[in-house]
This record gives sequence, structure tokens and C-alpha cells, in this order.
Amino acid sequence: MFTLISTRIGRLGRPLRQGALRLLDLVLPPRCLSCGVEVGAVGALCPDCWRGIRFIAAPHCARCGLPFDYDPLGTPDLICGACIARPPLFDRCRSVFAYDDASRSLVLGFKHGDRTDCAPAFAQWLARAGAGLLTEADGIIAPVPLHRWRLLKRRYNQSALLALNLGRLTGRVALPDLLIRRRATPSQGGLSAKGRARNVEGAFMVNPRCREAVKGARVLLVDDVFTTGATVGECAKVLRRAGARAVDVVTLARVVRPVTLGDEGS
Repeated sequence: MFTLISTRIGRLGRPLRQGALRLLDLVLPPRCLSCGVEVGAVGALCPDCWRGIRFIAAPHCARCGLPFDYDPLGTPDLICGACIARPPLFDRCRSVFAYDDASRSLVLGFKHGDRTDCAPAFAQWLARAGAGLLTEADGIIAPVPLHRWRLLKRRYNQSALLALNLGRLTGRVALPDLLIRRRATPSQGGLSAKGRARNVEGAFMVNPRCREAVKGARVLLVDDVFTTGATVGECAKVLRRAGARAVDVVTLARVVRPVTLGDEGS
């Protein structure tokens, strides 16, 4: 009897929730994630902002995800010059869009402007961009961690919010404490690729409570912006030493810059 009553309440509750959401949209209409104008759905961009964002799609580097203007060989396994000259420490990386003038306010608003409401929508974008990686992940999704002092100042780790929402969306376990940032590193801004790599060297460790989960697993790292790959590369190195079988990366944005065979950064 109790089960029957609960089922009926659940059936009645669904249209009530839908009605409440429609009423909420009338009172507080959905706003563009970037510029704030009214849009037709929660978690959407307006047409102007959508056109301005450079979403990354094939063809791109099979390793780091750098977008190519064209694919002369017509193969999905094409690798960019930087990855040939200096193979990254992670296996593969995929990103949603290019980090440029059009997308900067979107990223910085989420990272520094308390726009945590963007996380569920961004997780949907990450799921699409990293679909090929998610099909092979062993259920372990982990964010790039913040040092505790920076977390205290910022109040949230934007990469952890992305990882948790991505895990919830895809039905995989997100472990926000899988990695620990044991050293407070200076900001990476303005540093060269070599400087970035030196800055984060030895900054991460696997949480002792999570070591068994890492062994033999394919881990999917989540971060907000990929610049040279130094940070995610250092995380991948630590995870491999702890026994991870493979480490893939998915990021919201990535810097797209000219790459040459002599490029030094991971």
C-alpha cells in the first residue's frame, strides 16, 4: 500500500515540478551564460555569443586535441608537431572550445566570478567533447586540485564542480579528492612552457585514501583551461606512478596557438 501511494505521489509530483519550473522561467527567465540576455532555455548561449565561440571539432590532434584547419591525410590519428617532438605525459586531451577574446568572459566568470550556476551546462558540453574518452573511462573522473589556501580564498574549485557535474551526468564516480595539491604554486600566468612545467613540478600527489582506486584504472582528468598542458601533465605523471593504466584529459577551453616541431611545452 505504501509503495502504491508513493508511486501515485511521484506521478503527481512530476507535473507539479514541471509547472513550478515553467512559472520560475516566467518570473526569472533564463539568461545567456555569457552576456546575460534572455534566452529560451536554462544553460544556453544567445545566438550572438554562440556564433562567437569557436567550438573545437575534428580534425584535431589525436593526442592533445589541438584543432587543425584541415586534415591533408584524412585520418583521425594525425598528431601535431608539438606532440611528435615532445609527447605529452597524458594519453589524450579534448577541449570544448578555444580560449580567446570571445570565450574569455565565459571562462573567467565561472572561474573567478562565482558563476557556479554554469557548471551543469558546461558538464554537458564536456560530455560531448570528451565522448570518446568517456566510453573508455573506468568510472573514475577527477579534477585538477587547488591548494587549500587558494580554495579557501576562492571558496570553490571550478574544476571540481565540472568533474562532479560530469560524473552525475554520465553516471560515473567523480573523486574530487583523488589528487592533492601539496604545494601552493605561484600563478601560471605569464610563464613560458618551461616555466609552467617547473612551477608545478612535484606539486601534486595521489590521496593515500584513493590509491587502490587508481591502480589499473583509466582516469579522466578535468580542468578548466588547457594552455601548455604542464599542469595536467604533472597530474598524469603522478597518477601513472600510482598505477593508473592511462590518463585522459577533458577541459572546458584550450589556448590555440601556432605550433612548431621545436615547441617545448607539454
